[in-house]
Amino acid sequence: MAKASGKSAASSKASAPSINIGISDKDRAAIAQGLSRLLADTYTLYLTTHNFHWNVTGPMFNALHTMFMAQYTELWNAVDPIAERIRSLGHVAPGSYAEFGKLATVSDAPAKPPKALDMVRVLVEGHEAVARTARSLFPLADKASDEPTADLLTQRLTVHEQTAWMLRSLLEE
Repeated sequence: MAKASGKSAASSKASAPSINIGISDKDRAAIAQGLSRLLADTYTLYLTTHNFHWNVTGPMFNALHTMFMAQYTELWNAVDPIAERIRSLGHVAPGSYAEFGKLATVSDAPAKPPKALDMVRVLVEGHEAVARTARSLFPLADKASDEPTADLLTQRLTVHEQTAWMLRSLLEE
């Protein structure tokens, strides 16, 4: 039989060590807040893109249906690395529609699906908005020497700027 140590089970459990990754608590909090906005924007744009995939109609149906699927899949795959970076910085990642609604700069999808080319316009604006959100975080990441966040931001900017360009090209006469 084991000898009782006199400590309760709860008091004998060690707490997690504090985070010491070379980024101050204040900088980690500011970066995590910015990444939370990026996560909210990305998720909102994902949902709009998926909505448009379901609801697109017209002569460009097949091309846009396929393009929107590739785009929403890329956005879906982007949310996890953003959320995990927030967690790596020691903060809780937002994960509810209510939180995303408060944090997002990207507008929610229209209640009534627009015409195909208006969908494209909405998505151009959305990708540009997400790019602005990502770009706004660089000074924080740079100041804190947070290379993993800077790398993530660079990857997201590349995708959003390129996608906005490709969508914008569909609108040229």
